[in-house]
Amino acid sequence: MADVAELAGVSGQTVSRVVNGNDRVTAATRLKVEAAMRQLGYRANIAARALATGRFGTIGVVMFNLSAVLNVRIVEAVVAGAQARGYSVSVAVVDAPTEKDVRAAVRGLTDRAVDGVIVIEARVLDTPHLWLPEEVPLVIADSRAAHKHPTFGMDEAAGARAAVDHLLGLGHSTVHHVAGPAGSNPAQRRRAAWQRQLKRSGREVPPPVVGDWSPRSGYDAARALLADHGVTAVFAANDQMAVGVLRAAAERGLRVPEELSVVGFDDLDFAPYLTPPLTTVRQDLEAVGRRCVGHLIERIEAPAESGAAEVVSRFVRPELVVRASTAPPPASR
Repeated sequence: MADVAELAGVSGQTVSRVVNGNDRVTAATRLKVEAAMRQLGYRANIAARALATGRFGTIGVVMFNLSAVLNVRIVEAVVAGAQARGYSVSVAVVDAPTEKDVRAAVRGLTDRAVDGVIVIEARVLDTPHLWLPEEVPLVIADSRAAHKHPTFGMDEAAGARAAVDHLLGLGHSTVHHVAGPAGSNPAQRRRAAWQRQLKRSGREVPPPVVGDWSPRSGYDAARALLADHGVTAVFAANDQMAVGVLRAAAERGLRVPEELSVVGFDDLDFAPYLTPPLTTVRQDLEAVGRRCVGHLIERIEAPAESGAAEVVSRFVRPELVVRASTAPPPASR
């Protein structure tokens, strides 16, 4: 750093300000210092910077399923938001979301020198006796408010209610449900909201058929459901299972939406390109990721102002996207 300062004709403190992104440097001086850094091949000593600033410039992310499209969308938003603020991201993937494994993942990230941690889809973090290391700020990306840490997520129940209300509003007497797996918290919340909304509307609550999020499970579930000729509306807990419902309907010769209305959940990229285009619930998971990383960096950089001890729970409301897979039932036309 002293060599850079000498070559650029500035003080060591000015070089330090440039390296650390301090705004108290003119554009001309910054360019001169950066040119000297390039000429000398200077690279900042991360350990030394951490000792001086108390920060490492890195955010840790714990996630349970690297192949899950929805989790990846949150991570992409976290990475983009972190990079925009000058932070890098270190990811730890936990295969089994047990208390022990989650604690180990968080501890491993803190040992790797991170300034804060985001845990995505915290499936065990509502365990009453769960303890997580608190050396660094922690934020949860999940759809529940039962955590002791700041939480940001989608309002799953609002999305399911919107799907049910849309189908009932079209004139369907009730709505059948292809549910996600029993061990999934999002699936449980969507199923519970579907059931509550039917009861609140005074409608029959038919037994749900459980799938595993895959198109094949949606297909198998729909084959069982559509054996009942009175089924006119199906709400699938995700778009992949809705694809299976559409296939089963086509095989039975049922026209969608003339004879059967289908609603999905997630609004994945393929939803508008199905035949017919799928009515579904759009989740703005990128907004969840942006809120998580924004709040975490606020806690890292200004813990007093951000209320480090305050437990925050904020949820993004999903949007029902109406396309051509829903219509009034045959009898009401």
